[in-house]
Amino acid sequence: MSKRSATELVPNAENDGQPFEKASGSRIKRGMAHNDEMGEFEDAWEDEIESDEEVVNEELNDDENAMEIDEEVIPAVEDSEEQPPPGKVFIPGYHTLDEDEILEADESVYLTRHSMSVDYPSLSFDVLRDSLGDERQSFPATAYFVTGAQGETMKKNELRVCKLSSLHKTQKNGDSDSEDEDDDDDDDRLDEDPVLEYRSVLHVGGVNRIRAQPLPSSTALPPVSQPYHVATWAETGKVHIWDVRPLIESLDVPGYAGNKDRTQSPVFTVNSHGRAEGFAMDWAASGPSSLRLLTGDIHSKIYLTTSTPSGFNALSQPFTSHTSSVEDIQWSPSEPTVFASCSADKTIQVWDVRGKGRQSVASIDEAHDSDVNVISWNKSTTYLLLSGGDEGGIKAWDFRNMKKKSTTGPVSVPIASFNWHKAPITSIEWHPTEESMFLASSADDQVTLWDLAVEQDDDEMGTTDSSGEHNVPAQLLFSHHQQNVKEAHWHPQIPGWVISTGAIGFDVYKTISV
Repeated sequence: MSKRSATELVPNAENDGQPFEKASGSRIKRGMAHNDEMGEFEDAWEDEIESDEEVVNEELNDDENAMEIDEEVIPAVEDSEEQPPPGKVFIPGYHTLDEDEILEADESVYLTRHSMSVDYPSLSFDVLRDSLGDERQSFPATAYFVTGAQGETMKKNELRVCKLSSLHKTQKNGDSDSEDEDDDDDDDRLDEDPVLEYRSVLHVGGVNRIRAQPLPSSTALPPVSQPYHVATWAETGKVHIWDVRPLIESLDVPGYAGNKDRTQSPVFTVNSHGRAEGFAMDWAASGPSSLRLLTGDIHSKIYLTTSTPSGFNALSQPFTSHTSSVEDIQWSPSEPTVFASCSADKTIQVWDVRGKGRQSVASIDEAHDSDVNVISWNKSTTYLLLSGGDEGGIKAWDFRNMKKKSTTGPVSVPIASFNWHKAPITSIEWHPTEESMFLASSADDQVTLWDLAVEQDDDEMGTTDSSGEHNVPAQLLFSHHQQNVKEAHWHPQIPGWVISTGAIGFDVYKTISV
């Protein structure tokens, strides 16, 4: 679909995609300052070369006839310099930058923030579980993810398994002078550039969406002999299933030489959709011997692929209640045969795979004013579902109030609705452990963090941002800026960490507010 095409991801040299902050009580800085780069170039010869200022001073001291400077004619430097204006809140969709202005990240609101440019951008990625432990907090951190690199030509598209290491805390002004920090924390406070490594295989066609097989919440991956499956929705209309375990091992084990045949080609290809491409895809959270994959295409059809001890099997009969493109799919976290889907027909449908007619059992009609792009099913409070629309709206739904197809009950009403974003919602996801928190990314260049548990006080009604212009929802915790952001995910094993992909590359960050 054009709204998510790879051609939208061509980097813009005039904007480096640096993030900015919008946290409660904090500001998004907007001013005439240089963009913040991740790390500094260190010159090994810097101490051996005299600066221009040192050379000039030496010549002036040696020259007895040096001309005296008339202080009355040339004012003092500190009197003539103009100070930059103070930072202002910048809200995409409301404000625009002047030609002499750029966005500047406020590092004081980030615990860590890293931006990594890549050679080819990605429309989609998914975080991979690792064996480094759950609930980890220490620095430097390491993370793994799988993505589809959109090459310049068909032959340059790739499936990549990436390893991010040396992710340190973000240096803040005055950190080195702080007397309250323990010496033991010095190693944690280094602001070094992260290391991005990857292993790749060729992928026929661009990757519209990619999803990794869900693994149990444990601190260790399955044995090396067991596969780790990843599915890719290709623009060719095919869905490929890959075993990426050897690619992970080649990143971690020096000199690893695995079976290339195990990764060079997909282990299975779903041809059920014909030539119709799609975006909707989700794995069921089941064991490795009973995997189930749902895929939905732009022609409104949803197909189920299952696994057996002998391999995968694509079922031929589709689910057909939608009347337009299927945009996203989510399996129920509590009922193994139930899933939800959303569509460009403005509806959210709920299905049971045991149904004979392949029709949905319940629906939310007119869920949004336009296409329903993405949904997320809460894994902790399993009657809650989030949806994001093409108009930029975010809504939370209670399935207990959902209208069943066999009844004539009242129209479903969202329990919460937000219209903060001014462009299509491109991804949405509940926090893996905090049941009231979620993130959303939007084509207005924002990744926003929310908490539904925050209540609006009567005294706060009509609260405006620091520019005094616009209402800020109490539930909005934070806003991170990234150019043309396409997808964002929480890291399931590192609490509060977010990874997002955009026009330039990947951002990894954690805010002090989450």
